[in-house]
Amino acid sequence: MLNNIIDRIKLPFRKDKELYLSLYQIIGILPHDITFYKTALLHKSVARRNAKGKPVNNERLEFLGDAILDAIVADIVYTHFPGKREGFLTNTRSKLVQRDTLNRLAKEMGINQLILSNGHTYSHNSYLGGNAFEALVGALYLDHGYNASKKFIKQQVLGKLINLDKVAYKEVNFKSKLIEWSQKYKVKMDFKLIENQKDKQGSPVFHYQVFMEDIPCGEGHGYSKKESQQEASKFTLQRLRREPQFIDEIFASKQIRIKNEEELGFNIPETSQDTKFMESSESEIEKHENTFQTEVYDDKSLTADDKNEEKTNLSVNEVTKANNGDFDLSDISHSKPIDREAIIAAAEAEAFEDKETAE
Repeated sequence: MLNNIIDRIKLPFRKDKELYLSLYQIIGILPHDITFYKTALLHKSVARRNAKGKPVNNERLEFLGDAILDAIVADIVYTHFPGKREGFLTNTRSKLVQRDTLNRLAKEMGINQLILSNGHTYSHNSYLGGNAFEALVGALYLDHGYNASKKFIKQQVLGKLINLDKVAYKEVNFKSKLIEWSQKYKVKMDFKLIENQKDKQGSPVFHYQVFMEDIPCGEGHGYSKKESQQEASKFTLQRLRREPQFIDEIFASKQIRIKNEEELGFNIPETSQDTKFMESSESEIEKHENTFQTEVYDDKSLTADDKNEEKTNLSVNEVTKANNGDFDLSDISHSKPIDREAIIAAAEAEAFEDKETAE
């Protein structure tokens, strides 16, 4: 049926018939003026000149299509999400018209295969498909008007390729991406609150700015800290991708910071702990334990040499230390050695005396 309709259209070349069929499958409507679409698919790398000698390419249609696409998506999003705030609507629209989304759409819809370029540009320019998509919207607007362009976005794009609700509620965490980048390259980063005020309805509005190595970066506004920091992070990431000199400035500032930190750190005292005293303490404890370790004896188990050693080596002070101050043996004379029986007798006497005092 479609081929019959196309065959009845007076087209000078077979290639035009093939283009008609391809465009119908993409936009869902037959073109009136094929020249609009040919121009939309003509990259500047193979630009032709018109009768007046001026170059013809898709840049002007891309400009027009960008504006029309913004208006159509804003219209659709506004109607689809009644009651949602401006920030939500703006964020959703941005996700739909961002370059990465348009590039994927151009690839999925087969627009890339129709673009005329020198080949080398296509392989190195990641925006080629997205630009052609916008130019095609501009061509459709000139050929069929706003309503046909809106129908194309609703039916061919949102109806078949993109789930509007999933896109709207899917959070693109630009802040997380920026933090990952700063940690990867060890760049100091801060979010600073620039201003906190209220709008006309009394809702709080936050204004945050990203600082990397104390260099001012992207700014963001929102009805929450998260929203404003997300926007500030997004603009910072865009600058990092598009401005090589901006990255150079950040890393130059980083080198200055590192140098200053190293100079300030020269005279900082060492914090490692000297463990020599711990070793001596352990040996001293070992010595005390070995010297004053008490055992249960009976006289029969002691040899004569053991008994003599006990009598000569034990002094009153050592006994006092061994008993850890439980008994006061200071009244025992220090002039003569004390044998085991004397020690036991003194301890018993002290114990009985304490008992009688208590009673």
